Amino acid sequence: MDRSERDILIGKVTGPFGIRGEVKILVLTDFPERFEKGREIVLNIGNERRKAKIESSRPHAGVILAKLEGVDNRNEAEQLRNAEIVIDRDQLAKLEEGRFYVFDIIGLKAITEDGRELGTINEVLQGGANDVYCTDTGLCIPALKNIVIKIDIENGVMVIRPMPGLLPDEV
Repeated sequence: MDRSERDILIGKVTGPFGIRGEVKILVLTDFPERFEKGREIVLNIGNERRKAKIESSRPHAGVILAKLEGVDNRNEAEQLRNAEIVIDRDQLAKLEEGRFYVFDIIGLKAITEDGRELGTINEVLQGGANDVYCTDTGLCIPALKNIVIKIDIENGVMVIRPMPGLLPDEV
């Protein structure tokens, strides 16, 4: 079963580790505690969706090494290679006011305070001092409070107050 619209990707099995059934998990969430001992995860493996309980886990070289219940040797762990680890939307951690998930930002229509349409957000660049929202028109909007003045997920709009020189027609 392919990932559904409600599934959120939080990790990926990159392959086996050792001979006792451990797998390497690339963590794709800001909440790595989802991979702690005793937690249950959902794996999408090809067309199959299956639950697995984590028997043990530990960080190692940028990934998490996890032993999953019922996976007891390297061959069984190899069968999980490239499996996606997902959660349902209703399992998302609540964010504090004014913080958003990247997948909520993608697809928003960027407009200025005076109603000029600037395109649709199609990428979020992370790193450095702040995120940058990129539109399908090539505009890059710094994610700063004095520029991004409103994010309205329900109505699919991001309202910005452009600083001088941000917009191409304002040279």
